[in-house]
Amino acid sequence: MTKENIIVLSAFAVYMVIMIVIGVVYSRKTKNNEDYFLGGRNLGGWTAAMSAQASDMSGWLLMGLPGSIYLAGTGEAWIAVGLLIGTVLNWYIVSSRLRKYTIVAGNSLTIPSFFQNRYRDKKGVIKIVSAVIIAIFFAVYTASAFSSGAKLFATLFGHGTGGEMDKTAYLIGLIIASVVILVYTFMGGFRAVCTTDLIQGLLMLVAILAVPIIAYAILTWDNGFAPALTANGVSDPANFLSFTKNADGSTISANSIISSLAWGLGYFGMPHIIIRFMAIKNDAEVKKSRKIAIVWVIISLTAACLIGLIARAFLTSQLTDANSETAFIRLIQQVFSTNGVLIFVGGIFLCGILAAIMSTADSQLLVTASAVSEDMFKGVIKKNASEKTALWVGKIAVVVVAVIAFLIALDPGSSIMGLVSDAWAGFGSAFGPVVLLALFWKRSNLPGAIAGMATGALTVIVWDYLPIVNGDLLANTTGLYSLAVGFPLALIVNVIVSLVTKKPSKEITDEFDAIKSIEV
Repeated sequence: MTKENIIVLSAFAVYMVIMIVIGVVYSRKTKNNEDYFLGGRNLGGWTAAMSAQASDMSGWLLMGLPGSIYLAGTGEAWIAVGLLIGTVLNWYIVSSRLRKYTIVAGNSLTIPSFFQNRYRDKKGVIKIVSAVIIAIFFAVYTASAFSSGAKLFATLFGHGTGGEMDKTAYLIGLIIASVVILVYTFMGGFRAVCTTDLIQGLLMLVAILAVPIIAYAILTWDNGFAPALTANGVSDPANFLSFTKNADGSTISANSIISSLAWGLGYFGMPHIIIRFMAIKNDAEVKKSRKIAIVWVIISLTAACLIGLIARAFLTSQLTDANSETAFIRLIQQVFSTNGVLIFVGGIFLCGILAAIMSTADSQLLVTASAVSEDMFKGVIKKNASEKTALWVGKIAVVVVAVIAFLIALDPGSSIMGLVSDAWAGFGSAFGPVVLLALFWKRSNLPGAIAGMATGALTVIVWDYLPIVNGDLLANTTGLYSLAVGFPLALIVNVIVSLVTKKPSKEITDEFDAIKSIEV
C-alpha cells in the first residue's frame, strides 16, 4: 500500500470512528420504539432538514449523476431540475400536514401505520402491502448505497485494468461500508441516523462546493474551459454544454426530458424522506427546515452537475461507461495529490462521498426495520408484543435487509444510477399518489389506496423487469421512465376505485377536516 493510500485511509478511519461513537451515544438514549424509529418526534430544524436531504442525496448525487453528465453532457441535468421541483413541492405541500396528520391518526410511527390509521383498516391489509413494498424496494435502494461505497474503495485502493473494477478491492470496500453503516444504525436508531446525517450533509456540502471550484480555477488559469473539453475528446463543446442537445449533436427527445423531470414525482412517496417530516418538533421548525432544505438541494444538485462537466475537462485520462461513476473520486485524487497535507484534505473530501452513501443507507435500513417491526410483527403477527421485543425484531430486520442488499451489490458492474432509478420509481409510484390523496382528498378510501398502491408497484416491476416486448423491456422500447407511467396510472386507479366504492365514514372525514385547525 502506498503512502498516499495510508493517508487517505487514516482520514476514512477517523470519520468512521466518529459515526460509530454517535451510534453508541444514542443507543443509551433509546428507550422505546418511538425513540428508535422517530427520535421521540423532537427533531430541530437544522437536523430535520439536513437529515431529510442527506438521506435523499445518496451516492448517486456524487457518483451516479456526475457520471451521467461526464458521459453525455448537460442534457442529463434535467434530472436535477425535476428533483429540485419535487423537493420544493414536498416541503411546501406535504411536510406540515403529514406531521399533523400522523400524530392525530393514532400517533403513527411509520408510513404504513399512518395509512392504516388514516383509513381505519382494522384487518391491516394496507399495512402489510406497504411493508412488503418497502422491504422489496429498499433492498434494491440500499444495495445502490453499498455499491457506491465499494466502488469508492476499489477506485482508491484497487488496481483494476482496462476500465474494469478491481473485484477484490470492491468486495473489501463493500464489506467495510456495509458493516459501519449497520453498526451505528443498529445501535442508535433514528436519533443516531439523523445526527450523523447532519454531519454528513454538511461534509457533503463542503466537498461538492470546494472541489469543483478549485478544479475549475486550476483548469482555466491559463486556458479556456471549451478548449479543455476538446482536448479531452469532446468534439463539440457547445453540444456538450447544451440542455437541448446530446453530446453527439442530436436533439434530446421529449420522452427523455419528461422522464428526467418525472424524478421529482418520487419525493412524495419516499418513506426515508417523508418520515423526517413526522419527526420534526413543531410547525415553526418545519418552516425553518423547509428553507434550509431547499437551499441545500439547490446548491448540491448544481454542484453535482458541475462536477461531471469539470471532471470531463480536467481529468487527464478519459473514463469509460464502466467507470464513469468514479469521476468525482478521480477528480479529487488529481486535484489533491502534490503533498501529504493536500492528500489528507482530499481524503476528507472523499469522506464527503462516503457521507452521501452512508446517510442514505442508514435511513433506508431504519425505515425497513420500522416496517417489519411496527407494521408486520407488532401490527399483525403478534399484536401484544412488548416494546422491547418489537424493538429487537426491528434491529434483526436491519441486519437481514443489509445482508440482502449486500448480496445484490456483489456485482462490481452494477450501475449506481440504475439501482437508484428502479427503487425511486417503485416508491414514487406505489406511495406517492396514496400520500397525496390521503392528505388532501377527503373522498379517498381504503380500497382506492390499496388498488393505487398495488398498481404503482406492479407497473414499475412490469416496466423495468419483464421483457414483454419482443424480449425487451418496456423501459427500453418506449424510452419512458417507469415513474412517469406508474405515478399517474396509480393516481387514476386510486381515484376511480375510491369513487366507485363506499364513502369513508364520518369519523374519517371529521378527522380529515380537523387537521387544518390543529396545532402540534
